Amino acid sequence: MSIKSRCFVVLALAGALLCMSETSFAQGSGEQKQDQKQTSPADAAKDEKRKIDEFAEAARVLSGAAGHAECVWLGRRAVTLLWRDDLDTAFRHLEMYDRFGCPGGHIQNTFRCVIRQGTINTDPKAPESINARVHACWINPNLQPQTTAAPAAGAPAAGGQAAAPSGNPPAGAAGGAPPAQQ
Repeated sequence: MSIKSRCFVVLALAGALLCMSETSFAQGSGEQKQDQKQTSPADAAKDEKRKIDEFAEAARVLSGAAGHAECVWLGRRAVTLLWRDDLDTAFRHLEMYDRFGCPGGHIQNTFRCVIRQGTINTDPKAPESINARVHACWINPNLQPQTTAAPAAGAPAAGGQAAAPSGNPPAGAAGGAPPAQQ
């Protein structure tokens, strides 16, 4: 073999190794993600069945286009993106939503319902909380906010601290947010 052909082979092998090492380096950090994303086929089938059941429930409960699978899918995604303040992507989904002939009023009512429910636990270990709320509001946009937090907030006041006189607001309440409308 001539020196030129030897240099070419060495450079080709070095280039191939360099490309493979970059690819493996980029994928090397994925071991932790793979451990987190590993689910059994039974879990994947269960999740798929849950999604199908949600679409079937929407078709059964909602009349008109709001119950069509494409409207449910696009609408729920748009509402979720609006909640997360990703307006550009939400508007792109809304364009597709309109193109399929889905009712715009249902998006408004669903988003209003999601907002009325209050803050959502943003725990990364519970990402389904927003999806569950959007689904519940999609099925029933007139869903009333749950008031389970109110008794819990009132419990410490009854547990030993005296309530403030009716004319004076409690400490820390000055300048607070107005009461929520129900």
